[in-house]
Amino acid sequence: MVDQDNQIVSQNDTFEMDTNWEAPLLAIGAVVGALTGLGAAYLLVVRAKKREERPSLNAIEGIKLGLLVFGLLRQVSLLGSGDEN
Repeated sequence: MVDQDNQIVSQNDTFEMDTNWEAPLLAIGAVVGALTGLGAAYLLVVRAKKREERPSLNAIEGIKLGLLVFGLLRQVSLLGSGDEN
């Protein structure tokens, strides 16, 4: 089998690969990411109101948050790959 420009050629038969899933998947990812960011901002506002101060993140909290997001993205990238790492 040879993969050439979204076509799979097999024993003189040509089959078009379905690539109509890319745009909807990216749109869903963008919406989920925006909603997640909105939720995180809301939680920061609620925390700031409870403390009666302006919302802020210090360097340690920023590093922790960055590492958590990196770990989440790594796990998402492994979904469906069959790797058990």
